Amino acid sequence: MRILRYLKNALRKGILFAKNVDHQSIEVYTDADWVSAVDDRRSTSGYFTFVGGNLVTWKSKKQNVIARSSAEAEFKGMTLGLCEALWLRLLLQDLGYLSKQLIRLFCDNKAAYEIAHNQVQHDRTKHVEVDRFFIKEKLDDEIVELPKI
Repeated sequence: MRILRYLKNALRKGILFAKNVDHQSIEVYTDADWVSAVDDRRSTSGYFTFVGGNLVTWKSKKQNVIARSSAEAEFKGMTLGLCEALWLRLLLQDLGYLSKQLIRLFCDNKAAYEIAHNQVQHDRTKHVEVDRFFIKEKLDDEIVELPKI
């Protein structure tokens, strides 16, 4: 019943897709809330993606493991958002849009940014190693860029 009430009240709501020449650009904005859940101290991460300046996907998810730092929580969110962006890029390629543009991945955590660009693995960042290598590989292959915010 709640769904029907929502649909009835949302008749005039929607998402506007702007006409854009740069329709192949993909941007991902990620964020995480470190140890936000009081009951189990799991972090929540989320992202939203834009293709050609239009919002196309978004997600918020409680992380499966407890992050030991805010950087780790942010990194898990970055990985989640990047996977979505890579899927969108493959979808665009399947539709015939072969883009050479880099995916722009935005994260507001300085430590996560530095870890992503750092070539050296430290003991204190070993617990985020898999996510770091995944993001680093995409940076090195020039598939994604991580602008400083």
